[in-house]
Amino acid sequence: MKNQLLIILALLLSTSFSFSQNGSIKGTIIDNTQTAIPGVNILIKNSTQGVQSDEDGAFEITNVADGDHILVVSYLGFKTKEIPFTISNNETKELDAIILYEGNEILAEVIVEGERRNKFSRKKTAYVAKLPLKDLENTQVYSTVTTDLLKSQVVTNFEDALKNAVGVEKLWSSTGRGGDGAGYYSLRGFSVQPQLVNGIPGLTNGTINAANIERIEVVKGPSATLFGSAVTSYGGLINVVTKKPYIGFGGELSFTSGTYGFNQVSGDFNTPLDKNNNIYFRLNTSYATEQSFQDAGFRKSFFVAPSLSYRVNNKLSFSFYGEISQAEQTNPMFLFLNRSAPTQANNLDELGYNYKLSFTSNELTLENPTQNYRVEMDYKLSDTWQSQTVLSKSSTSTKGYYSYLFDFGVLGNDTFSRFISKQNSNTQTTDIQQNFTGDFKLGSIRNRVVFGIDYFNSTQTNNSSGFAFYGNITPEGGSSGDNPFTPNVETDTYTLSAASVDAALASQGIANIKSKSHIYSAYISDVVNILPSLSAMVGLRLDVFDNEGDLANFEDDYDQTAFSPKFGILYQPILDKLSVFANYQNGFTNVAPALVGDPNAGPQTLQTFDPEQANQLEFGVKTNLFNNRLNASVSYYDIKVKDRVITDPASPFNKIQGGEVESSGFEIEVNASPIDGLNIRAGFSNNDSETTKSDNAEILNRRPLEAGPETLYNFWTSYEFQKGKLDGFGLGLGFNGASERFAINYASTGEFILPSYTVANASIFYQVKKYRISLKLNNAFNKEYYKGWSTITPQSPRAIYANLIYKF
Repeated sequence: MKNQLLIILALLLSTSFSFSQNGSIKGTIIDNTQTAIPGVNILIKNSTQGVQSDEDGAFEITNVADGDHILVVSYLGFKTKEIPFTISNNETKELDAIILYEGNEILAEVIVEGERRNKFSRKKTAYVAKLPLKDLENTQVYSTVTTDLLKSQVVTNFEDALKNAVGVEKLWSSTGRGGDGAGYYSLRGFSVQPQLVNGIPGLTNGTINAANIERIEVVKGPSATLFGSAVTSYGGLINVVTKKPYIGFGGELSFTSGTYGFNQVSGDFNTPLDKNNNIYFRLNTSYATEQSFQDAGFRKSFFVAPSLSYRVNNKLSFSFYGEISQAEQTNPMFLFLNRSAPTQANNLDELGYNYKLSFTSNELTLENPTQNYRVEMDYKLSDTWQSQTVLSKSSTSTKGYYSYLFDFGVLGNDTFSRFISKQNSNTQTTDIQQNFTGDFKLGSIRNRVVFGIDYFNSTQTNNSSGFAFYGNITPEGGSSGDNPFTPNVETDTYTLSAASVDAALASQGIANIKSKSHIYSAYISDVVNILPSLSAMVGLRLDVFDNEGDLANFEDDYDQTAFSPKFGILYQPILDKLSVFANYQNGFTNVAPALVGDPNAGPQTLQTFDPEQANQLEFGVKTNLFNNRLNASVSYYDIKVKDRVITDPASPFNKIQGGEVESSGFEIEVNASPIDGLNIRAGFSNNDSETTKSDNAEILNRRPLEAGPETLYNFWTSYEFQKGKLDGFGLGLGFNGASERFAINYASTGEFILPSYTVANASIFYQVKKYRISLKLNNAFNKEYYKGWSTITPQSPRAIYANLIYKF
């Protein structure tokens, strides 16, 4: 009996010992060029066990129980891979090299990123080339504003975020008015609005909420080949990348309070919805209020942004993104200068403007409800081909009072007349896109191809009132009621109240206009690796534009076809560290027909035109040195716009396509992390722009107003202590500025120049795993400065913000 008990006890101990000794699995992750990939996420499915690959692409997961398992291997920009394996007898299993094929960031929304060393740079994106392409491999230049940079600066609005993009300068603040109420920015000599959301057309008629921004990508130069003309300008495009689901459970709560009544509360929540971790849901929301630094004015906004990612299996996945926002604001203060006659004042000193006056009231507001939705299906056709189908819909409305102050030059004494309208308009867009992406070899030559077709529809409805005269003001604060367009001298008073404005608008007509346009497109782009260090990018787009115009007027209908080619070549003298590139890029604008011929000689005829064209030649250098501690780009560009419609010099009754604009310059961007904890962002740009051919003597041989300042510069550095008693503490400081700019620059008006400026900013913060506390000082030296585009708009004086973030 005693021997039997000893045998049973020995068996139990040996069984227990065997169960406590688990095995392990290890391997190496490489891409299809045999290059190791660090920072890859390797997880055992349906467990909490996981690691990231090291600098050599190697990994090992220990304490793996005996049995059958599935290894899930995922990394940003690559297709997720699932590998079944079995552990028996507590073995250490070493897998063959695991090859990840490049996929599409757009196709793989659920990601995990390790701690990045150079936090102000991003080496790779799938949106700029519609392919997962490293910056060093891309012949096009783009500037990325990362989420780490936004947090470092306690950014509370979209305009402040864009100050970090090299060569970008605000022209107009967001007005919220119908049709083009988003902000305007100058980029490489041309105006541009942010109209791309996650690589797809999206409406941003009001100000974009910074709380939902993952990053901003500013793509430089004409970009019509891949994105068409509806959302781009000749200077480039602005793509807003929003927050999306990620692996794991977590989120954060944030509260920011600051000067001029600024308060914002934000929430971010991410969670799996099933036990197999195939469905992830993320919800972002924010509510913000802010008063103006002037005597009147405010803005308040609310948004909620749900997003969902569902991986059905290793081949099929779906994602959904939505953003519902509501904003209300007063008119931003603009003084519109006369565009056809000289103003009495030639500069701000002569104008005598009291920048603390808004010339509005808090009763006169505009509301901008906006919705953006996107549904996407991704299917893995093979290891080398992927299908992506996207449907996006957007809607934005404008309701309320919009006014402007214009110097007509009639009354003298720098008198600006106010005209006001009650806006009631809506814009809706639909975009359907089908992309096929491939990564394959023909012989020894690697090809990364995207082929796509796209349908874009825009419908605009306008039921706004006409504009009514509503008094005059002078920049120093005077007012009068004399209508400059009547022979009598009136002395009426105009109260800035909704009831009084409604009474004045009662006699105005109401527009009843509904217009539509359609764009049908097909495009293809191929990145060809002739050698590992030598590649070329070739692309072509076909665009068919169908304009229905006002649905009640068939005479404004027209259609137009455009081709947009693109070519680039890139050589890496030091592979993955240094590249030299050159590109040719194209943009275009559809041109409406015009009536030509002498009306006294008989009926006029309708003449059609070719699309207006912009062509860019660019060359430069990009670096990724010292193990990603130094990313830099230096480039020179030359953009020529041709085929602008002008009056025929031989006949005032005829039109020809002979107008030309030239814009050239250089840009430098540096992102560096010389030591752990220290991050630096710096940029400098210079632009020379001129209208070289035109029938309009007012602008000929002059710098266009939309070109903004010739010189722009920005700098920001942040340092976080890594150890010791100050571990977690950090500080940041920087500045941004611009050279002087033309507010007016016409032959008959002369020049009105807004002065140059440099604005300094600083921050201090403390963070640990669960929370972060920050203080931010904007415009530290209280610099009085202005921006404008035939307008004068004062910018915010000194302001301080406090931010608290709790993470869970």
